[in-house]
Amino acid sequence: MLEIKSLNQYYGESHTLWDLDMQIPEGKCTVLMGRNGVGKTTLLQCIMGLVGPKSGDITFNGRSILAESAESRPRWGIGYVPQGRQIFPMLTVQENLEIGLPIRARGDRKVPDFIFDLFPVLKEMRHRRGGDLSGGQQQQLAIGRALVVNPKLLILDEPTEGIQPNIVQEIGDIIRMLNEKMGLTVLLVEQKLPFARRVGDQFCILDRGRHVASGEMAELDDALVKEYLTV
Repeated sequence: MLEIKSLNQYYGESHTLWDLDMQIPEGKCTVLMGRNGVGKTTLLQCIMGLVGPKSGDITFNGRSILAESAESRPRWGIGYVPQGRQIFPMLTVQENLEIGLPIRARGDRKVPDFIFDLFPVLKEMRHRRGGDLSGGQQQQLAIGRALVVNPKLLILDEPTEGIQPNIVQEIGDIIRMLNEKMGLTVLLVEQKLPFARRVGDQFCILDRGRHVASGEMAELDDALVKEYLTV
């Protein structure tokens, strides 16, 4: 579904992604892993058009999206939940969710009911400002907002960061349900190893901007964890 080909990216003189090759197969939940600062968020930003790569290509369903603006990429069927949630704190929950409605099919201008079924707290608090919600509730709002665009691929950048354990469990259950029952392809950046093992079908590890290991989640052994993930 999503393919990264020989991707290179720089911040000034710093070479952050090195000839990166990576494939995200349709219908799977792929967990992108690695220590802090290895380029995981930068890669997601390249996919979403928020950062421009120096060279290489990104294709989605066989077509290059590099020339597409960041604003247009959700129209291709890519939903994005950024690190830190980045909801609009002064807008209500309902208004945050409605931001994605113009991307949906013409005439479909209603927040889908299934989002409120997934996150009942959003329905209860739909008239509250986003900034008044707890961290866990804001994360649910950020995921709901990404789902409004009716994505084929859902990208999440550390959705468990700073979230209370009961909400982490709920988010994991929802990711599995979206992947298994709704057929949504998922690309997930995650530092928590137990969570990654629970929700992921396969893993991909970055180290210093390079793709160093990947495979089925069952193949993520202690040696790989010690070499590339242990702090």
